[in-house]
Amino acid sequence: MRQPCDRLWTHARIATMREGSDVVEDGAVGMQGGIISYVGPAPDAPDAAEIFDCAGRWITPGLIDCHTHLIHGGNRAVEFEMRLSGASYEEIARAGGGILATMRATREASEQELVTTALPRLDALIAEGVTTLEVKSGYGLDLSHEAKMLRAARRLGEERPISIATTFLGAHAVPPEFAGDADGYVDLLIGQVLPAVAPLSDAVDGFCEGIGFSPAQMERLFDAAARHGLPVKLHAEQLSNLHGAALAARHRALSADHLEHLDEAGVAAMARAGTVATLLPGAFYFMRDTKVPPISALRRAGVPMAIATDCNPGTSPLTSLLLAMNMGATLFGLTVAECLAGVTRHAARALGLHGRIGTLEIGKSCDLAIWNIERPAELVYRMGLNPLHARIWRGR
Repeated sequence: MRQPCDRLWTHARIATMREGSDVVEDGAVGMQGGIISYVGPAPDAPDAAEIFDCAGRWITPGLIDCHTHLIHGGNRAVEFEMRLSGASYEEIARAGGGILATMRATREASEQELVTTALPRLDALIAEGVTTLEVKSGYGLDLSHEAKMLRAARRLGEERPISIATTFLGAHAVPPEFAGDADGYVDLLIGQVLPAVAPLSDAVDGFCEGIGFSPAQMERLFDAAARHGLPVKLHAEQLSNLHGAALAARHRALSADHLEHLDEAGVAAMARAGTVATLLPGAFYFMRDTKVPPISALRRAGVPMAIATDCNPGTSPLTSLLLAMNMGATLFGLTVAECLAGVTRHAARALGLHGRIGTLEIGKSCDLAIWNIERPAELVYRMGLNPLHARIWRGR
């Protein structure tokens, strides 16, 4: 006889999202102490103190948004108008806009203001079944304001029932006080900022581009991250090919993100390292890019592909992971199965959390999304409709 559980969701169709797994028809998910204790046929399920009849609805793992810049001050609607008039991202950045514009607004905001303004964006994602969210710093660009951003990000997990993974992105842009001295700024990050913010961070990221940081500079930062026991990830090959993805793979990065200009050598390096390709179709759409990431090459090499919103004020003001999946299919040619894996098990791997979340398996956190749909393809197919029936985080 099976051990009784605290809660049981029964009479559901279950997409466990395990690699190669089948759907469990008329299935059930049991929870004990916030952890999944049963996944399988409803007739074989254990007794439970509380039973919820799902009436044939679908259950998937709670969704995971593995790349966001949710904490920031201000917005960049003016730059959106500039781009509509023909200005490029690089032109806006070199004129003092872009990341530095958000830096100024973020430095001016208090920690509480950053939390307060982020909550509506967070609530939009939660309303679509997101149970785990990555939040990057990168708009403070000095010790006090980067730490302020990371503290604000962690406070989101106190304000709402959601798991927050924080990423230190101090190497996002060179701040004005270090204009023309990117190496000096990297020295500051390595010598002062990273040691202070490491306890607030779950990973280290950087922007490897001509308007960001060179591969050599990122190499130095990644070596420092290793000394602090922090995994790394990288914004790579978005605007050009600086071979950042291969650099990330050499450091066993959790993920390389964007990847529009990724080449075959970078794909092969990621495949060998097990580095996840995090695709950000919202930025591709919003920036009106035309070069698509090499999906076929990633698929052939067996590189896991995650999908995220890249929610940020300048290049992807997107707060819908469902729409990001639709964009991944329509703009990048991903299959429905790839899109669903991209916001569950592969997104979990991109955060280094695949042992705890991302699939419905015994021993993992009971993070569920229960949907009013006839088939999972509807989660990718529809635009602007949210079919979420219920969201369960850690069993509640």
